[in-house]
Amino acid sequence: MRLPNMLDAAQRKAKANYIYEHRINQKIFGGKKYYIRTYGCQMNVHDTEEIKGLLESLGFNESENINISDLIILNTCAIRENAHDKVFGFLGRLKHLKKNNPNLIIGLCGCMAQEESVVTYIKEKHSYIDIVFGTHNICELPKMLEEYTGKQKINVDSKEGNVIEFDNLYKRDSNITAWVNIMYGCDKFCTYCIVPYTRGKQRSRKLKDILKEVIELKNAGYKEITLLGQNVNAYGKDLEEKIEFSTLLEKVSKIGIERIRFVTSHPWDFTDEMIDVISKYDNIMPYIHLPVQSGSNKILKLMNRKYTNEEYLTLFYKIKNKIKNVSITTDIIVGFPGELEEDFEETLNLVKKCQFDGAFTFIFSARENTPASKMKDSLSLEEKNNRLQKLNKLINNYSKESNLKTLGTIQKVLVTSISERDNNKVAGYTENMKLVNIDAPASSIGKIIDVEIIDAKSFSLDGIMKI
Repeated sequence: MRLPNMLDAAQRKAKANYIYEHRINQKIFGGKKYYIRTYGCQMNVHDTEEIKGLLESLGFNESENINISDLIILNTCAIRENAHDKVFGFLGRLKHLKKNNPNLIIGLCGCMAQEESVVTYIKEKHSYIDIVFGTHNICELPKMLEEYTGKQKINVDSKEGNVIEFDNLYKRDSNITAWVNIMYGCDKFCTYCIVPYTRGKQRSRKLKDILKEVIELKNAGYKEITLLGQNVNAYGKDLEEKIEFSTLLEKVSKIGIERIRFVTSHPWDFTDEMIDVISKYDNIMPYIHLPVQSGSNKILKLMNRKYTNEEYLTLFYKIKNKIKNVSITTDIIVGFPGELEEDFEETLNLVKKCQFDGAFTFIFSARENTPASKMKDSLSLEEKNNRLQKLNKLINNYSKESNLKTLGTIQKVLVTSISERDNNKVAGYTENMKLVNIDAPASSIGKIIDVEIIDAKSFSLDGIMKI
């Protein structure tokens, strides 16, 4: 019999009591300031919201200034090598900061903290880092802080069997849009990916807990939620009572929140039932991020992606034909070990067929202990860069073409903030996840408004609010 991955009601109650017990220590931490810097994916961003909620339950206040903070935490990413470089570069700054403030507590968490070599390196070379905790150990942060006595504390033990229910104890970055974790970890084991090793095996939350959180967000006035997972459409396959992601998506839609999105999908798990549900409900946004990674069957097999070029295209066209006005974006890796010029040309040909609305493109970065890190990589960095530039030029052309099609149309835009480009304007996203800078008052923030598109660029649109 499969052991349950979830915390039962008694465990959740014990967890809630644990959190409230730590609140009595607000006399210790009350008035102290914390600063968090986040690297990486949406999952890391949402983890940071959880960390902030825990810290503020202890009495900490958030600061945007590292120079006046009592606690500084770096929530890290391990997907690519340059992420490591950025983290250790910033840690160098913190080392000097700590010399002037010996009471400063420096913490490192996230995916890098789950890498054995990183933890060893920190123990041997970075004694000034005070606390290190992994992706499975966020709930241990209060205890680590309370018991900290000036000696480095490290807790990166795997607790894959549990999914902690925080009972919505988050400090969310927005009161308009919200992340909703539906699962953690991944079982796909793509050969280039470190996620199964840093975030562990797939663990799905119970349906009732997810629906409860969405209802709470709707009642709190949130306009949009994004269902979040490393492989979101594999949801439920690890639960005792099997449930499809399509079923979850439909139940969430019926709650009535105005906009629903989800990331990230794996083509292998994208079912006809999912397509039918998305096409049926107007509050499920017609935007799908569908990573392809390569157009070469040889490279896809080496990546362990479990589908072929032809199967991906069949799925792509099925989505395009059945979901009205859908936009599809993707991820592509260039320079994977064994990629020949003809393999790269197959990727370009796939992009020409799909004409994606956008793409995140990367040069292959070998991650420690993944199968791909042991594959022979004979391609020069110069050639990888050349291929990346050629790919990006093609994708940017299609992105611009996609945006030009919106000229003169009226788009429904959820306004989320003041425009970063022009403080006299606001910004938000269309149903298709296109960024729009809008000539509209700040009072429109938090509302879904009609916007006439008057200009289109490669990565954004300009518009005027229609009254």
